[in-house]
Amino acid sequence: MIIVGHCWPLLLQSIMQKRIPTNVITGFLGAGKTTAILDVLARKPAAEKWAVLVNEFGEIGIDGAILSGRGAEIREVPGGCMCCVADLPMKIALNNLITRAKPDRLLIEPSGLGHPQEIIDTLSGEYYRDVLDMRAVITLVDPRKLANSRYTGNQTFNDQLQIADVVVANKIDLSAAVDRENFQHYVECLPPADRTIGWVSHGRFELGWFDLPHGQQRLTPLAPPRKNNLLQLAPQITKPIALREGEAFARRENHGDGFYSCGWRFAASTRFNFQQLMTLLSGVVVDRLKAVLQTDQGVYIFNAENGVLGVNQLPGAQSTLDSSSTEIEHESVIELIHSNVFEWSALERPLLAARY
Repeated sequence: MIIVGHCWPLLLQSIMQKRIPTNVITGFLGAGKTTAILDVLARKPAAEKWAVLVNEFGEIGIDGAILSGRGAEIREVPGGCMCCVADLPMKIALNNLITRAKPDRLLIEPSGLGHPQEIIDTLSGEYYRDVLDMRAVITLVDPRKLANSRYTGNQTFNDQLQIADVVVANKIDLSAAVDRENFQHYVECLPPADRTIGWVSHGRFELGWFDLPHGQQRLTPLAPPRKNNLLQLAPQITKPIALREGEAFARRENHGDGFYSCGWRFAASTRFNFQQLMTLLSGVVVDRLKAVLQTDQGVYIFNAENGVLGVNQLPGAQSTLDSSSTEIEHESVIELIHSNVFEWSALERPLLAARY
């Protein structure tokens, strides 16, 4: 039985000896949020237990697979933007995460298409006031995007910047001088707020940012609740989709706020030909692609933005069946997001053909 009523905050308080320092890490598609979280988890104080609540635009759930085994308790809220829907799915996932992990710090990663004001209101509100200690909201930006009106004209992109206590220019190693100048000017023109500005490569946060205070700045005017958003999520759905017995794979699509997504989850016994995957995914040009896939060469993370593909082996993953086990640690998952309608079936056919 799931408890989300008025007695639940009292139970959370009894479990936790002190309020949990909590940070929201936000940023638009491709800003580098997951990379930043991976890096900070590798550098967190060894004696502390951290937990991460991650939300994704699609329904498959990719970041949970990427973040698993990195020294933190992970919980996903897939299927849309948890800050645009009734807050029950978020509360269910968050309550379960807190009671199970009893973390020393909590990180919240909303979808890159998410409007985080509602999340912050929930975390700071009466329900969690005596459980969570709201700290700095950190927003990542790829300075190269500021030359593109698709980003600067997007309300969500600007909302994420305006509510930030720390605005971080990420990927500065890839940014030209004009990109860095654009970033500096753009942040300086934001509504007045006592915010910190950071410059990093590969999402390498300063750990001190996490303990900066949350200034409680709000959007002006306050954004109305998006009750009719296309990404509304049924309260009982708080986990990524699971395959039914005997099902080789499942495909799910989503859309909202001008973006479209499609994802696939494959049975744990499925393996792919690595070279076929490289050829296929290198030719897919979408706004965002993420995948964790079993291959004949190991378990790999595929990460692409606008057709530029990066590939890294997933540390510590069991990629093949050994002589003493019939289990494989990771299911294969892939999710794509694009701002235009995409012929997903044309991608599905060669993807299925790349299986063993």
